[in-house]
Amino acid sequence: MSHRQKHDQGLEGQLREDVPAAKEEVVTSEKVAAAEDPQETSSSSSIQASASSSASKGSGGQAERGQSTSKAYLFSKFLLSNELRKKVTDLVKFLSFKYVTNEPVTEAEILKRVVKEYKRFHASIFKHACECMEVVFGIEVKEVDPVNHTYMLVKILDLTYDGRISNEEGIPKTGLLVLILGVIFMEGNRASEKKIWEVLNVVGVRCDQHDFICGNPRKFITEDLVLENYLVYQPIPNSDPPSYEFLWGPRAQAETSKMKVLQFFCKVAGSSPTSFTALYMEALKDEEERARALLASTAISTSVDNSGSGDKASGVSHPE
Repeated sequence: MSHRQKHDQGLEGQLREDVPAAKEEVVTSEKVAAAEDPQETSSSSSIQASASSSASKGSGGQAERGQSTSKAYLFSKFLLSNELRKKVTDLVKFLSFKYVTNEPVTEAEILKRVVKEYKRFHASIFKHACECMEVVFGIEVKEVDPVNHTYMLVKILDLTYDGRISNEEGIPKTGLLVLILGVIFMEGNRASEKKIWEVLNVVGVRCDQHDFICGNPRKFITEDLVLENYLVYQPIPNSDPPSYEFLWGPRAQAETSKMKVLQFFCKVAGSSPTSFTALYMEALKDEEERARALLASTAISTSVDNSGSGDKASGVSHPE
């Protein structure tokens, strides 16, 4: 197993623990049915029930009432957690709208327009929504006025594209792009399509599941980001069955760096870039190469300017 695979496995584990979309339990219809169906019992419970069939009706009635009370409590907990998840989603949509319109948002406004009757859960709802804004959208909810608790929505990285079609009102998806760039980097600067979806599944994005964030995730990643030159999507040579891989596109290489992407990736996972020694050293080398290229470019530009100035000066005639 390569050092990148080891690092990535550890990072995925941390993602599952830290990212709300990954760590929250998904409630299915089967779980609801199990909570509501009094016949949903284990075999050991059935054996115990048969053994106590000679017990008095009074004690049996107490047991039934106890079970009913317990299931009612569990179901009420399920309803509450489901409503809180919905509030997190509503707040994410509300914050995304504020980002699109470039408007500040206050805590009072969030409480009044989104949280409403769940005010005592405000801190938890706000925390999870902010994490989602960072991980999925690459947007930081930054407090600009601690007294009135006023926030601005700002992009974490300097990418010029935020996942929205030009002049279209939509939800930014910069975080997903950066996560993909991070996976490509950690996989040795090229990542199979299968690996990309494995990591995106951890944060709740699935290729065949339409959602309010990506719309069509597969189209967004394999078409939109490719057309924007952030990703290269190409067949893997001699793969059987035929499969595809992703690389950084020219626009990604121009607008960000391995170090910035590694820092963002580690922030999501709650770790430090130096924890990934080999990747950190590669990112440092990339920073040095970029600095040298910039210096060389500046030197050439200065030389050309000086040469032009000299030509102009020599072309000026002086009276005798």
